[in-house]
Amino acid sequence: MKRFYKQVTTAPDGMGDGAGWRVLLDGRAIRTVAGRAQILPTAALAEALAGEWRDQGEEIDAQAFVYRDMADYALDVVAPDREAAVSALLRYGETDTLCYRADPEEPLYRRQQELWEPVLARAEAAFGVRFRRVSGIIHRPQPPETLAALAAHLAGLDDFTLAALRNLASLAASLSLGLLALEAAPDGVEALWDTANLEEDWQAELWGKDYEYIELRARRREAFHAAARFAALARPLRADA
Repeated sequence: MKRFYKQVTTAPDGMGDGAGWRVLLDGRAIRTVAGRAQILPTAALAEALAGEWRDQGEEIDAQAFVYRDMADYALDVVAPDREAAVSALLRYGETDTLCYRADPEEPLYRRQQELWEPVLARAEAAFGVRFRRVSGIIHRPQPPETLAALAAHLAGLDDFTLAALRNLASLAASLSLGLLALEAAPDGVEALWDTANLEEDWQAELWGKDYEYIELRARRREAFHAAARFAALARPLRADA
């Protein structure tokens, strides 16, 4: 698609009871993919979305709208059915990758204990839960009280944070890592991303890295950081500070 606009601006939303911001193309407010008003919670997030529109060339690259896609997901998918959004995220807690370790006699197990255990323990302390550790790949359910506590925590998050968490948890295959990344500084987000990739990096150490692995890891890392940044920008008290 050819670029169809010249000027990109942001402005406070003048409709509805709540405060919000909108992105405007040549003075016209953008709508979501589903046709809803794209009202954003902070000026900083609106400016980030506006930046994606400004950075487009003569041909629009749909894949470059990372922040816009998360915002539209928050408004089109999360907001209309928060219960479904929470249930989908809870599945990453039921099968959290940090809980599934190699057999204790394997060298990989020691690496997992060194890197995964402190992070998982930090998540347990932060969210008041206890995860069940499993050796091997056979699924074992997490304690009902753990899932209930996680569900309650997720229910208390806003739509935009849940949208960001969807990307974080899916990229890390871990709800605990995703939740920790929501509150982490950029260097902390990077450390969490390395934690999520422990097994892939272990295999690369054993068998070597190829170009496809390096390229895919870089793209997924960028997406993980973008989701954490989106969540930070969507927080009114912090994004505009």
